[in-house]
Amino acid sequence: MEAAAAAEGDEAAVALEQRLAAGGQGHVLRFWSELGGAARRALVEELRDMDVAEINRFFRRAREDGGGSGAAVELDRRMEPVPRDVLGSACRDRGLLPRWESRGLAEIAGSRVAALLLAGGQGTRLGVPYPKGMCDVGLPSRKTLFHLQAQRLRRLQQLAEEQHGTPCHIPWYIMTSGRTMESTKEFFLKHHYFGLKKENIIFFQQGMLPALGFDGKILLEEKGKIAMAPDGNGGLYRALGAHSIVDDMERRGVQSVHVYCVDNILVKVADPRFIGFCLEKEADCGAKVVEKTNPMEPVGVVCRVDGVYQVVEYSEISLATAQKRGPDGRLLFNAGNIANHYFTTAFLKDVVNTYEPRLQHHVAEKKIPHVDIATGQLIQPEKPNGIKMEKFVFDIFQFSKKFVVYEVLREDEFSPLKNADSQNGKDNPTTARHALMSLHHCWVLNAGGHFVDENGTRIPAIPRRCWYLNFSSHLCGEHARLD
Repeated sequence: MEAAAAAEGDEAAVALEQRLAAGGQGHVLRFWSELGGAARRALVEELRDMDVAEINRFFRRAREDGGGSGAAVELDRRMEPVPRDVLGSACRDRGLLPRWESRGLAEIAGSRVAALLLAGGQGTRLGVPYPKGMCDVGLPSRKTLFHLQAQRLRRLQQLAEEQHGTPCHIPWYIMTSGRTMESTKEFFLKHHYFGLKKENIIFFQQGMLPALGFDGKILLEEKGKIAMAPDGNGGLYRALGAHSIVDDMERRGVQSVHVYCVDNILVKVADPRFIGFCLEKEADCGAKVVEKTNPMEPVGVVCRVDGVYQVVEYSEISLATAQKRGPDGRLLFNAGNIANHYFTTAFLKDVVNTYEPRLQHHVAEKKIPHVDIATGQLIQPEKPNGIKMEKFVFDIFQFSKKFVVYEVLREDEFSPLKNADSQNGKDNPTTARHALMSLHHCWVLNAGGHFVDENGTRIPAIPRRCWYLNFSSHLCGEHARLD
């Protein structure tokens, strides 16, 4: 290729071209001569901080670690279920719940607990052009996911203050992606931070990585634009270091951090029972889980592999292993991961400073629209043509010195929003709305209330397990209401 950048006499572009060429990625400047001034500046800006050698290294390591069916069979033999001594259960440990709750609320009252929201996802699969947290699932109140979570944080602060008599706050760290940062910040500003103090809401951005062809070459989204993708929710740890977030937590006196994903409409943000359980167990890392509904449910399971805790994806487990049951008749590997975690600030600091560089990228083969380098035409592939590399938030379980698992009821705490209503009828706005309405319906019944129809006739209650919800109903305020 003729040195397009050099022909322009631009020293920065010349240096950039040399760096890209040295890393085998010089093709990304193939269309430089066709770009206008603004497009050239944007491309240079996009490439300026891109470490080509590091990306090539990520690609080699990720491909080498790909594994195969033989590796999956071997993994089966090395798996062990979560032992009872590290497991807390909202069902089986009812008598301990008040103690854990009290311990957690005391930490919150001391302003030693923070919430960290993973909010980098766009609502593409939902059919909307904005971040998932801005989604309205059709509640009577029209509250969005962001609004619901902010409301829960406010009420939790109030409860802690009422019980302990001292003002407190729960810092809310919100990790966005490059595509969601500005719209998320504008949304919070527009809604006056949902009644929370602006200084206690900290936005920061996860990293991005280029999409690569199967040959490791960077793909172009446009002639002057790299095909980029967020580096997965496990990109959290590099972002914590890059934006000095752990330093900020230490300055605020935060010792416990609740990390969760934006798309779970039932999430108990900074759940004091979960916090209290982890503190009582002196854990540095904890995972909240729900029991798998059936052996083939497509959800990863928390377990031990070679004595080390990790999440094993459902696709990596054989049917025979997935169907194994214990003496009580429950699935042996039943701890379904819901991306809901507890970390001490000290553990996060160790991860950022020591362990993050050891994390391997996971490879996802994707159909990636791209510009053909030879013709300049935009290609819309019909089958996977490249990869996106990402890390997962649970990849750091392996470094924990004291890991625990907390099991909760699915109908009380987990209803993800992933698909549009027009798709497969699962994990969509309708199911999310029904899950929250059902939960609130239960709160009303648990508080001694009842429902009537338009004629004032009392509606018979639908039986449901409500004993667990005594604390949760307080989060609604003085009077339970349906959102």
